[in-house]
Amino acid sequence: QVQLVESGGGLVQPGGSLTLSCAASSTGFGSFSINGVGWYRQAPGKQRELVAAIARRGTRTYADFVKGRFTISRDNAKNTVYLQMNSLKPEDTAVYYCNAGPSPGWGPYTYWGQGTQVTVSS
Repeated sequence: QVQLVESGGGLVQPGGSLTLSCAASSTGFGSFSINGVGWYRQAPGKQRELVAAIARRGTRTYADFVKGRFTISRDNAKNTVYLQMNSLKPEDTAVYYCNAGPSPGWGPYTYWGQGTQVTVSS
């Protein structure tokens, strides 16, 4: 069983930045039981959607609506995946979830964190 814990959410003004962290327990992101790690988000009344994902070998994918603004990265030694979010917009407001698992592709994967709220507002 993999446990994922997100942190770093909060309230930020439009144009600001936040960095989300996803820490894994029980097994590290560098282990063979984890292929990909992704960040999803869900706004009120909307479906959960992929924001970005990173594979074990380091390849990345991004949703079109965050390209050029968000960066996903991983530190296997710290068992942590990060989502650096710049130039935030009010429409980025959502609960952000970390997602990880052994399956190939870009997810969704088996394991989910509890989510962290990101609110972009002046």
